[in-house]
Amino acid sequence: MPANLTPDYLKAEQWFKTAAANEEKILALEEMLRTLPKHKGTEKIQAELRRKLSHFKEAATQKKAGTHTDIFHIPRGGAGQIVLLGTPNSGKSSIVAAMTNAKVNVASFPFSTTTPVPGMVEFEDIKIQLVDMPPITAEAVAPGQVGTYRNCDIIAIVIDLSSDVDEQLKVCLDFLESRNLLIDNETQAADENGNALGKKAFCICTKSDIAKEGAIEHLKKICKYQFEFVPIAAEEFEGLEELSRKMFELLNIIRIYAKPPGKPADMKDPFTIPVGSTVMDLATHIHRDMAESLKSARKWGTGVHDGQQVHRTHVLSDKDIIELHFP
Repeated sequence: MPANLTPDYLKAEQWFKTAAANEEKILALEEMLRTLPKHKGTEKIQAELRRKLSHFKEAATQKKAGTHTDIFHIPRGGAGQIVLLGTPNSGKSSIVAAMTNAKVNVASFPFSTTTPVPGMVEFEDIKIQLVDMPPITAEAVAPGQVGTYRNCDIIAIVIDLSSDVDEQLKVCLDFLESRNLLIDNETQAADENGNALGKKAFCICTKSDIAKEGAIEHLKKICKYQFEFVPIAAEEFEGLEELSRKMFELLNIIRIYAKPPGKPADMKDPFTIPVGSTVMDLATHIHRDMAESLKSARKWGTGVHDGQQVHRTHVLSDKDIIELHFP
């Protein structure tokens, strides 16, 4: 009986073939098993996939038990993590140098960045983690690099508008699509096992002041995804304020200021939670064990009178002030 392999399976198979790290191979194999048609003609394929999956999972367990340090594992910090992706000399390191205090190696020659470099971008009263990364080319990607993109919140594709935007975009999209890293009609944010898959992405367009006229319009036209495109200039990096605001918007979070009963609100260090979160979600975020005993809450902010009592299912807005009451 013919196997009748589907396009989704063949895509996952290509992902497995190009994966460098064990974790990526495991995800690809799980996707191959999920998309493989289940009938008598595929029984041998199913058995082989399960054997390979078991092998790589065992290898991953042994690796964790050892002393190996993964240089591409960047613990999340701040209100969210945004990781840069681009070809050599696209301007990634310059962006991180201009927006954070991270010590990056800004150079005019390619491959000056060899490991991830995280830094913190200050947006109003919160910080967003921005990570510089080694460049990619059509021929080479650093082993393990894909794991950083797999675990971040948003991928920022950096395109130099003064150079060949067609080639840069092709290299970046080929990398992302071949590894199921973009959220689209085929790839969701996570698989049925909870493993992270697709990510949000947007484009940072560098050197907009020295690019040919119409470069960004051309880039938008050839890009098949509905990305946000944020231009920044080469010299003084005009547009960085708009870039930091766009990062905040794309993270899809809100800031909530906590007010202890009988005391002023803490207006310097807000909690950040997803858009659409409720009073109960905030209580769980602050103290999971005490959340169920939440007695009442008062709010200062959008759509209420100052200090109005709100239900635990009340949906919060950015910059609300919340006073939680526990027994």
